[in-house]
Amino acid sequence: MVSAHPQFGQHPPARRVIVHLSDTHLLAGNRPLGGRYDTAANLTATLAAVERTGVRPDAIVFTGDLTDLGEPEAYAALRAEVEPFAARLGAPLVWVAGNHDERPALRAALLGAAPTEEPVTGVWDLDGLRLIALDSTVPGWHHGDLDPGQLEWLRGVLAEPAPLGTILALHHPPLPSHIPFFDILELRHQDALAGVIAGTDVRAILAGHLHYSTSGTFAGVPVSVASATCYTMNLQRPPAEVNGMDAGQSFHLVHVYDDTITHAVVPVGEAETAEFFSAEWLERMAALSPDERLEAFSRKPA
Repeated sequence: MVSAHPQFGQHPPARRVIVHLSDTHLLAGNRPLGGRYDTAANLTATLAAVERTGVRPDAIVFTGDLTDLGEPEAYAALRAEVEPFAARLGAPLVWVAGNHDERPALRAALLGAAPTEEPVTGVWDLDGLRLIALDSTVPGWHHGDLDPGQLEWLRGVLAEPAPLGTILALHHPPLPSHIPFFDILELRHQDALAGVIAGTDVRAILAGHLHYSTSGTFAGVPVSVASATCYTMNLQRPPAEVNGMDAGQSFHLVHVYDDTITHAVVPVGEAETAEFFSAEWLERMAALSPDERLEAFSRKPA
């Protein structure tokens, strides 16, 4: 679904585009989260920001903590808000379970499946790009883990490479955090996951959980953590004093190229914007030769 645009540089347009959001934390009846955060309004604002990009993604991925307490009514509200949005964009929805979710209610209310405690996993073929959703939740706990059965399942799926490679999506990121309390709630037994993905076609890992955007590598694979739509962590504080704030919400645009994957952090807030570049400007540049484009746009004034 990637929209065509002129190729002015060395890289052709991305093969696939994914919208990556996380941590909506909806509550039944839209009760304010923590008595202060309107999670439904913040989700609505985030989805509106996604639509303003004009992107028509190949998938829309929510990496967990879809609700705050796993209430069926909250899942129903989430579905009512997001499904029409996904339909307008013509993209499949990928729901990933987070530690605040409850598997039975998530399965029944979002997936239309039997309300069991089985891990919420899935595989999507995005026209050659494979997207795998893992379930790092541990029923009754907030830390993360991947049980041996799920790891064996993943090993089997990854045994055959996909034409454009594989992206994993899970809630708990396999990364360190400089925020002390997140260490308690980290993904445990990360070495087991590293052993499964070693030597496979996994090109990127998408995650959430931290309520701030960050990135790193795990077992040689880039990891990208999307911030939350509900509230974010105020990192303008010493690590021991970091807490939530109703600001800085964002989502990621994931562009998949032949030889790399980029993760653009897109702020939700609106601001006055200049109007220098436009479709007409691109059309004028496209009509020029490469040397003429450099002369018109790259050369500095004498």
